[in-house]
Amino acid sequence: MNRTLQYRGNAENAGMRIGDFLRSQGYSRHVIIHLKKTEHGILLNGEWAYVGQTLKEGDVLEIHIIEEEFSEQIVARELPLTIIYEDEDLMVINKPADMPIHPSINNYDNTLANALMWYFEKQGQPFVYRCINRLDRDTTGLLIVAKNMLSGGILSDMSKKREIHREYLALAEGKVPESGVIDAPIARKEESVIERCVDFEKGDRAVTHFWRLDEWNGYSLVRLKLETGRTHQIRVHMKYIGHPLTGDYLYNPDYRILDHQALHSWKLAFRHPITGEQMQFRADPPWWPVGTEFSAPGSAAETENSSNAAGNAANAPVSSQGEESLAPEKNNSLTSPENKGNSPVSEDKQSSNLSGQSESSASPDKNEDASM
Repeated sequence: MNRTLQYRGNAENAGMRIGDFLRSQGYSRHVIIHLKKTEHGILLNGEWAYVGQTLKEGDVLEIHIIEEEFSEQIVARELPLTIIYEDEDLMVINKPADMPIHPSINNYDNTLANALMWYFEKQGQPFVYRCINRLDRDTTGLLIVAKNMLSGGILSDMSKKREIHREYLALAEGKVPESGVIDAPIARKEESVIERCVDFEKGDRAVTHFWRLDEWNGYSLVRLKLETGRTHQIRVHMKYIGHPLTGDYLYNPDYRILDHQALHSWKLAFRHPITGEQMQFRADPPWWPVGTEFSAPGSAAETENSSNAAGNAANAPVSSQGEESLAPEKNNSLTSPENKGNSPVSEDKQSSNLSGQSESSASPDKNEDASM
């Protein structure tokens, strides 16, 4: 997979060494070393350049990222693949149920990685699989795949800094409270490799914000945002408050409605790793009527961001179509008197939670690493 980027010297970067400028644009040490080893990987005004050379106003710096390697251990298979968005740097995929993200011993040729290898093999392009955010096998919805080493490195760093924001929709059993904050630590369940549970002695802190959006025949449609990234966090937390997700084979194997857990990565918002522009994507869950307006009580308005660049936009080499921005939302969660004390559902009115820490509002989705 090859990528060419062009930058122009201006008042902001004049006087910087090429290496320092590239680092300011998110180029990792690994990527810079790769460029130094690539013939004509770094060109300054059409001439092969060294990273120690200095930029001047009016200079044209051209970067050629050439990747001839591919993920050798991943076999290509023609599988369902829904691409929501694609450009030279990344893809946004709407993953179906019953599709693992990565190959494993028991899932050798039925994963998203296999589907993408097939997709790029048909185009005659070498491809290194770089999936940025994970979803469980039966969790549906949006995720990001990087297409080159530069975008992959920047997106991975953004993920670690919790700069990729996600929202989920779930179908839970019973009438879920109107809104709330679940603050209950999660640990691996003893004698189980996969299953997790709430454990106040051994668990890691886990915080989930939720809003009930609708009710239907003994089920609740719930909108969720995460502050932490624990494995199976949503599934474990919803079971803990007495409203497990329907169809969840681990935590609630009730398949009357669905044959897999009703959990969907619904919204995805992030800054483009190269252009710096805000991107937002939405994919409605396959198990709910198309065109439903999923709005949470008290949520901030989501506004159009036509093409306002963020971050390093002044030096961005290319432009990208702007997407609707995902605004942080005010948390209006309430707790009934019987839920106070030992309950994981906290009362935001007094900015309190189970751990006693102050909390003024629900943060944007900060979970970018955990599988849901």
